[in-house]
Amino acid sequence: MTKIIKKKGSNKQKSTFSAIEGLHVAFKDAAKSNEGVIIQRCLAAFLLVVMYIAASGFKTYCWQLAPQLSNPSIMMKGRLGDGNEVIVDDYREGYWWLRDNTPQDSRIMAWWDYGYQITAIANRTTIADGNTWNHEHIALLGKALTTTEDEGYEIARHLADYVLIWAGGGGDDLAKSPHLARIANSVYRDHCSDPACRGFGFTDRQGTPSVMMERSFLYKLHGHNMANGVKANARYFQEVFRSKYGKVRIFKILGVSQESKDWVANPENRLCDVPGSWYCPGQYPPGLQDILSRKTDFAQLEDFNRGNRGQSDEQYQKEYFEALANPKKAVDKAREWEVSREKKVVEDAKKNPVETQEEEPKPKPTQEQINEVNGKWENSEASTLMWELITNGQIDSIEAWLKREPLAAFVRSEDGRGPMWWAFESRNQEIVKLLMRAGVSHGDTDKYGKKPASLLDP
Repeated sequence: MTKIIKKKGSNKQKSTFSAIEGLHVAFKDAAKSNEGVIIQRCLAAFLLVVMYIAASGFKTYCWQLAPQLSNPSIMMKGRLGDGNEVIVDDYREGYWWLRDNTPQDSRIMAWWDYGYQITAIANRTTIADGNTWNHEHIALLGKALTTTEDEGYEIARHLADYVLIWAGGGGDDLAKSPHLARIANSVYRDHCSDPACRGFGFTDRQGTPSVMMERSFLYKLHGHNMANGVKANARYFQEVFRSKYGKVRIFKILGVSQESKDWVANPENRLCDVPGSWYCPGQYPPGLQDILSRKTDFAQLEDFNRGNRGQSDEQYQKEYFEALANPKKAVDKAREWEVSREKKVVEDAKKNPVETQEEEPKPKPTQEQINEVNGKWENSEASTLMWELITNGQIDSIEAWLKREPLAAFVRSEDGRGPMWWAFESRNQEIVKLLMRAGVSHGDTDKYGKKPASLLDP
């Protein structure tokens, strides 16, 4: 019985190899036939054509890419509106201007991306560069650029003499500023309403800034005398250079703290590892202690030396990923946070009317922006605040608010009513006139079909 089993297995294995060998012989015979030879030659010709097309395409791609890789990174070719090709040399011009027109001990505030270029080409001290490993220092720089103009100036005057802004093109400072705000918030946790800083950025594809971005130090300098209604505070900054194509702008910081500058330059205030060492890290001047006292040192998730900060950092990371997963919720939270801040600003403006009068009015909002705000019927903090101001007849506070944020005149509550209804209901003709000047219609209807004027009926 055993021999029979072996014989059957042997025959099965032999038959398998015989089939493969037979198939091989069949292909070999077919290849030698006239038809087989023709097919082989056609296949070879087809492969040669495909390889030629691929090689030609790669050659064209290489020639197109070569000029881009060969040009200096701070110089590039561009085309004007009339189609003429030009060399855009704005960045080198800006660095040379710093080299030729500023004192040798000048300190330049700019985002760290350009630090090496400022040091090498302009031969000036920069606040940060690509070798700045200190995350807290980068966060302080990010906060100075993305916080309000007033607070940013108070930081800058203790650190720098000039501010350099990349102000043109898709990769300019304003385009990357939401990342700057997030970095700042990772250390200064009260900088944004959420860890992802959804409240700092553009609100639409037309480049309309959010309230937080519009107030920022960076936005004021970036759009100074170029964007509608944007002007840097003349008490803080003086524009001293604008490149040929507007890609680089340099501002002189007015009222620089000489005390802080001298303190930093004093060798006694440096932390040398040993006396006479070349390794002597500096310290922040005392004038920045207030802002520095609010920081939370950054820690990676895998940092096991966090100590008692571990729990708070884990909560921060959790909120960060929640904001990324649910951006709409984060944006709504950011808006509520901004309204709370606006309420405080309005109250301060009422106490200090002189400062409010110095502000220039913002440009009139577009109809698209008005429709977006007017179409949201909800009991938000903004609508509640507006109702309180109108009910209490605080016309000065309303006027100050609308001067900074014209769209506030178009908020609607859950019942479809807005500022114009509340003004008629309060029988306050002055507020009605103020709202009409702001462009608010008195012909709209609420969810009951009533117009504002109908509230005057007994």
